[in-house]
Amino acid sequence: MLNVSEYFDGKVKSIGFTSSETGRASVGVMAAGEYTFGTGQPEEMTVISGVMNVLLPNETEWRICEAGAVFNVPGNSEFFLQVSESASYLCRYL
Repeated sequence: MLNVSEYFDGKVKSIGFTSSETGRASVGVMAAGEYTFGTGQPEEMTVISGVMNVLLPNETEWRICEAGAVFNVPGNSEFFLQVSESASYLCRYL
C-alpha cells in the first residue's frame, strides 16, 4: 500500500512504499527552500534529480549533493537541507 505524506505547507511531498528490493522507503519531491528533518531510525538518502545542500549531524561543513549522490543519516537525529530549485529523492529506512 502507498502512503502519501506532505510536509512544510506542501513544499515537500512523498510517497511511502515497501518493496523486496529497497525495503521500506519513500520517494519524494522538495520545492526550493530550507528544511530541517528529524529521523527515528537510520536513513539512506539518494538524490534523484536536482541539487541538495546537506548539513548532517555532528558536521560543520555543508555537502553539495547532486543527482546520484547518496548520504546516510543516523537514527534519532536532525539534518538540514537547502534546495535552490525543485529536487527529488529516494529515502530508504535502514
